[in-house]
Amino acid sequence: MTGPTGPRRAGERALTVVPERPRNAVGLEPRRRAELEPARQSGPARDDTDVSRARLREQAAELRRVKDEYDSYRRRVRRERRSVGGVAVANVLTGLLPVLDAIDEARRHHDIVGGFEQVVSLLEGQLTALGLESFGAPGDPFDPARHEAVSYRCTDQVERPTCSVVLRPGYRVGEHLLRPAEVEVTGPPAHP
Repeated sequence: MTGPTGPRRAGERALTVVPERPRNAVGLEPRRRAELEPARQSGPARDDTDVSRARLREQAAELRRVKDEYDSYRRRVRRERRSVGGVAVANVLTGLLPVLDAIDEARRHHDIVGGFEQVVSLLEGQLTALGLESFGAPGDPFDPARHEAVSYRCTDQVERPTCSVVLRPGYRVGEHLLRPAEVEVTGPPAHP
């Protein structure tokens, strides 16, 4: 085989001579330099930056979603704990209602004296601190959701059903009704 400069030896490559093009001060051909300038601005480096920013935005959005889910979970757990705590308190206080009925009966017979009076006062204070509320007084408007009518009398002296006698007070804790009040109701006569 022969090449442009004479015979070639085995393993030698052919050499091609390319005429030299004018170069600028940086050493690049003017046309090649113009081609590279936009590539530097919008080429792979710019695409990598755009991809990185997009990925960062996605990760930030995912982090916000996870944070929102966690905040929602914490609020739900807090509500459930309060609810469970409220039910537990309501159950304990329901168990103490017969004790309160016995105290009311003793009060009616004037049997609360001496040291027993101090015990009753402390017990009632602690139950009030736990949120126990007593309701049902003569003159209250009758509410079937809170009162249990044992008897009903008609009279022209009232305009709407009213609790005239409270046989047993009702109790509630917050929104939990522990027991309705047992009452005698007086109401207006039915007009045909």
